[in-house]
Amino acid sequence: MLRRCAQAAVCFAPAMRIERVDDFEDPRVADYRNLRDKQLLAGGGRFVVEGRLNLFVMLERSPYTPDSILLADRAHRAMAEDLARLAPDCPVFVADQAVVDRVAGFPIHRGSLAMGTRGPSRDPTDLARELLAAEPAPRVVVLERVSDPDNLGGIFRNAMALGGRAVFLCPQTVDPLYRKAIRTSMGASLILPFARANELGALLDGLKAEGFGVLALDPGADGTDIDDVAAGEIGPAALLLGTEGEGLTEAALARADRRVRIAMEPGIDSINVSVAAGIALHRLRNRERAPARARPAPR
Repeated sequence: MLRRCAQAAVCFAPAMRIERVDDFEDPRVADYRNLRDKQLLAGGGRFVVEGRLNLFVMLERSPYTPDSILLADRAHRAMAEDLARLAPDCPVFVADQAVVDRVAGFPIHRGSLAMGTRGPSRDPTDLARELLAAEPAPRVVVLERVSDPDNLGGIFRNAMALGGRAVFLCPQTVDPLYRKAIRTSMGASLILPFARANELGALLDGLKAEGFGVLALDPGADGTDIDDVAAGEIGPAALLLGTEGEGLTEAALARADRRVRIAMEPGIDSINVSVAAGIALHRLRNRERAPARARPAPR
């Protein structure tokens, strides 16, 4: 009886919607043709996820769901069983590798693409309040004019791994749902919440009004070494990082509660912004979790 019931359950499970595509001009895959992030955004708030790992992140851990999936034959064979379980109702288009590459306009090495819809933008204040309701002292990242998708993806990946609860963006910071940013983040920008503000100053003022202390990462000598920051005394903290090369503007620095720096070797004045974010989050996380080390008594 148990075996019969199990077999019946299998029989009535929804089947995958597999559709074969043999022509790169097939209208069913028009959304994937010559993918350009800005055109996808302008054309209805769409974004594309590239690679098997990121697709599984989207299906298993992300609030976003795919509208459709485009796979090369080899990727389909490798993923079919998992897709039947995770996305039984999602249209899955399968084509030769050459057709997939020609549709997208570039080689899709892992043979996997998925199209998603962004949905409504998050309000920064609402997101900050959600984080504070979930825990007493969340760590968040605030970005000013970070323009490189690789760096942005690295920041999201580091934030998710090292206790960052959200990322807040100024208007000039690159889109976390750009294909390259998603890929570099290893899917973290599909999971970690983010919100974009209309103006950085108003964003920082709003975070401070909600109780976040703004810590500006600045290599200047007048900053406090982040190893000397007592994380437990900060409360909610917003790590503020600036653009590659120039760093934070004076207007952003002026709104910070505190300037902190990462100690470096003499003659080195900066490190990659995603590396800096990772180090700072790691330091705060360790300082918060570890008991304060007693300083040796003066002799």
